[in-house]
Formats: sequence, structure tokens, C-alpha cells
Amino acid sequence: MAEKNELAFEVLSDPGNRVARDYKLVFSLPDALRTLYAQIGADLTEYNGDESWELPMPGTFVIDQEGTVRLAFVDADYTKRLEAQAIIDCLEGLTKG
Repeated sequence: MAEKNELAFEVLSDPGNRVARDYKLVFSLPDALRTLYAQIGADLTEYNGDESWELPMPGTFVIDQEGTVRLAFVDADYTKRLEAQAIIDCLEGLTKG
């Protein structure tokens, strides 16, 4: 994604949800949802490359150059996202020192 979109910052790719699991940001789909996903052709085992039926919780994180998390937003409801202005404000605050 970073290469395709010529991004000037690092983008985390997390095959197998290893990082998400380390931060307890992953959940396993219950059997009823697994059946529903299968019915609509969304095979997570194929997509994830394992049998876990896990999904990461959507989140936005801004981490400074020292590795300190400066902004974190996580919501299990994937339709709720952090407003872009909040990210911009955080980034501008980092550049002002």
C-alpha cells in the first residue's frame, strides 16, 4: 500500500494479526458469523491464511519518532472512524515540538 500510493510514512502490514494480537486488538468471529461470512463468500481462512477466523479491531494510531503513542482510536464498530482533523491536529502538534 505504501509503495502503491507513494506514501512518505511507514504502514504496518500485519499478516496473521500478530501485532493486533500482541496489543489485544483482535477478536474471533463466533460460529454464527462464520456461517454468515461463508454464505456471502467472505472466507476469512483464505484471506487471513490461517484457520483462526480472527479480525483486527479497526484503529488509528499516531506514533512519534521515539515510539510513543501520541494518538489512539479503536472502536469495535468498523463504521466509526476517527475524524481526519483529529489526526491532522495531532500531527501538527508533533511538528511544533
